[in-house]
Amino acid sequence: MPIESGSCASARQAKQKRKSHSLSIRRTNSSEQERAGLQRDMLEGQDSKLPSSVRNTLLELFGQIEREFENLYIENLELRREIDTLNERLAAEGQTIDGAELSKGQLKTKASHSTSQLSQKLKTTYKASTSKIVSSFKTTTSRAICQLVKEYIGHRDGIWDVSVAKTQPVVLGTASADHTALLWSIETGKCLVKYVGHVGSASGDQTAHIWRYIVQLPTPQPTADCNQMSGEDEVEFSDKDEPDGDGDGSSDCPTVRGPLTSLKSHQGVVIAADWLVGGKQAVTASWDRTANLYDVETSELVHSLTGHDQELTHCCTHPTQRLVVTSSRDTTFRLWDFRDPSIHSVNVFQGHTDTVTSAVFTVGDNVVSGSDDRTVKVWDLKNMRSPIATIRTDSAVNRINVCVGQRIIALPHDNRQVRLFDMSGVRLARLPRSNRQGHRRMVCCSAWSEDHPICNLFTCGFDRQAIGWNINIPALLQEK
Repeated sequence: MPIESGSCASARQAKQKRKSHSLSIRRTNSSEQERAGLQRDMLEGQDSKLPSSVRNTLLELFGQIEREFENLYIENLELRREIDTLNERLAAEGQTIDGAELSKGQLKTKASHSTSQLSQKLKTTYKASTSKIVSSFKTTTSRAICQLVKEYIGHRDGIWDVSVAKTQPVVLGTASADHTALLWSIETGKCLVKYVGHVGSASGDQTAHIWRYIVQLPTPQPTADCNQMSGEDEVEFSDKDEPDGDGDGSSDCPTVRGPLTSLKSHQGVVIAADWLVGGKQAVTASWDRTANLYDVETSELVHSLTGHDQELTHCCTHPTQRLVVTSSRDTTFRLWDFRDPSIHSVNVFQGHTDTVTSAVFTVGDNVVSGSDDRTVKVWDLKNMRSPIATIRTDSAVNRINVCVGQRIIALPHDNRQVRLFDMSGVRLARLPRSNRQGHRRMVCCSAWSEDHPICNLFTCGFDRQAIGWNINIPALLQEK
């Protein structure tokens, strides 16, 4: 009977505490408007060089922070009361069950265990709430202007990869599952040449081809005005609006039917390739779990880079040093060092929990990796034990690309979104998706062109088109 009466008393106490907690929150909410008005009056009476819209935004954010921490404070008090109640119940139950008074050491152990569990709950609640506040602050104050400039339509199947020439003339290249690669005029959207030398989807024939064509750029025509959209606008649409690749683009352009050089050492699909600094060697990544380093002039295999446990997904070379980074479905990416001809070192990095879809070099000694675990991580090559920034998203991340000059990361997603972040993990924009703009299926790849005056970002996807964007980052954000 004493046990039942104690349980009833505990239940009544818990009910009264919940009621008190609810009343406290209700009082907090009822006074929010009065407090906000008082803060605005105080802010208006102060001298400030900030625009009124920025000041109002900051005021609302700090008000939100205050409300969140006030709720946390109330919950903290409630949890501490529960700790005291549970300690008292443990002591009472110990006496009843054992029929004798428990030693102080035993009671202390049980109470400590209960306190530890509740403390962990408090920490988890605190971290989740503060993370929500910081995320809200970042997305509200960081904006970029994104404008769709040109669509490149002509492939008959999904586009796996997109790239921009780093030398003159600056043209756009795409590789597709329709067994072709196309070069495009960035300004006009016209196909300049079609390569049909592969017999598989995007090097699915287990080879990498080097081919040559003299490009003659057409005269640019005036670009039709596009509706300017911020990076957060979105209207859903269906796949019925998918562009028809059969009637446009590549049907009347010149065709190259064979390679100048063919690199043949892989036993699986070649999924990526890149040039080492100097242009005399190239590296390829394959589903056969290896990356190969070739001499371009002789087509000879120089090194076979082995060690990954599953298929490779991407490879990238450093712009100024003989370094290669490869990524794989084995959740790792590896750094290969060829700077010393006599020593070829390799470092393995395990920072993700799912397929690493790409890893790329950036300015200085940084590497950025993206993964199907829905995260992107920024690493410092001098200390790769933990990332210096982590970006968490709501969808798997495909082949990322970094604008070195402005230090912006473009994230293409499985859910058709493309998001832009800076190197510290602050979100800048989401590329617009409306009833006639944006990708209609998974976005596979992105590529920056920092020197082009019209388009400085390109994306491609399974909707058989590539898109050229003009991304304008406000000067205030670039100075951060």
